[in-house]
Amino acid sequence: MLTTAKPKPSRRKPALEEVVNFIFDTFRRNRVRFVLTGIGMAIGTASLILVVTIGMTGKQYLLRQIQSIGANEIWAEYQSGPPHITDAAFDFLTLEDMQAVRTRVPGIVAATPVVILRERIAFPEGKERDISILGVHSDYWIIRNLVAVSGRFFDAQDEGVRSKACVITQTMAQQIYGSPDAAIGRIVKLSGLPFTVIGTFKERVDTLGQTEVEDDTMVIPYAVSRYLSDSANVKMLYFSVASPSMVVAATAQIKDIIGSRHRAESVYNVENLSQLVVLANQVTKTLTLILLTVAAVTLLVGGVGIMNIMLVTVSARVREIGIRKAVGATSSDIQLQFLSEAVAISIGGGLIGVIAGCGIPFSLRLITEYQIPVSGLSAIVGIVVSSLVGVLFGTFPAMRAAKLDPVEILRYE
Repeated sequence: MLTTAKPKPSRRKPALEEVVNFIFDTFRRNRVRFVLTGIGMAIGTASLILVVTIGMTGKQYLLRQIQSIGANEIWAEYQSGPPHITDAAFDFLTLEDMQAVRTRVPGIVAATPVVILRERIAFPEGKERDISILGVHSDYWIIRNLVAVSGRFFDAQDEGVRSKACVITQTMAQQIYGSPDAAIGRIVKLSGLPFTVIGTFKERVDTLGQTEVEDDTMVIPYAVSRYLSDSANVKMLYFSVASPSMVVAATAQIKDIIGSRHRAESVYNVENLSQLVVLANQVTKTLTLILLTVAAVTLLVGGVGIMNIMLVTVSARVREIGIRKAVGATSSDIQLQFLSEAVAISIGGGLIGVIAGCGIPFSLRLITEYQIPVSGLSAIVGIVVSSLVGVLFGTFPAMRAAKLDPVEILRYE
């Protein structure tokens, strides 16, 4: 007689609702303990997001500073010639070099020569001082991205009529005339020629004296500066291209053109600010990595806190585990319960950390004029990392709870 084997009863898996109820009941009974543990995760997650925000803000600030100097700017300068040569043999740049570059290099939108002279000037009330005089084209203001503090810069029309107009630095106007506005209309004599101050200016970013603009600087039209110099040589050539993406290629082309117009042994520096952009990226990346390491340590500390709390919880809930096993709960059910509690703590703390980490920059946007960037990706990474921390540090306590023997558990007091 054939007998049919009775099918084995399938083991009931705990429903999601049941797991959530267990987590909620556990949290209600150990509210203070779990809240303090979640705070550790919140601090770690908020730190991670704020670190990324700080790195992005630092990068944005540095790039803006560089752009304020002139992101599209290229400059050329004579460096040296062959050794043991006389001053007369120096192979300086010329205005013809600038014109050749403008003709042959695509994308050049502005260019100017820079002639640098020095002269001792007598000012009102017996004041005398040595000043730097720059002879430039009207494009100079655009290329160098300078700021007019009062009055105006001279333009192409002033250059065309060889107007004896000048513009002086804000610092110089303040020290000599008392204010930038008071300097407008004053007469300054250079080599006996009267120049009228039509404006004052400053650099958009403090370059700490690393440019041709000094505190005592007067700028005049290039055509007029030729009357004050016996030579047609220029100190520097400035160029500006239409787009930052054209800077590197244009720099190489300018160097080739200038080199082809002079002696082979002469050396010219043709540079741009792209190296500063690369340096800014490297600095911000390094700073971000360092701060991320600190944030990671904070998250690990929070994870250790979760593991400790869950181990204490296992010891405190031995009888509960025994009763659940006695009524049919398997080791997997117990492990899932405790692991779910650990993940819930970490995710809860992570969500609070995300709200705090994103809320602080957004709040600063509302109360200040700074548009602090916020990375949505960093918020996602924060949640994912906090979840992984919960799984990583919750697994051991969950396994320990699952391995408890139900008979010994029920004898536990």
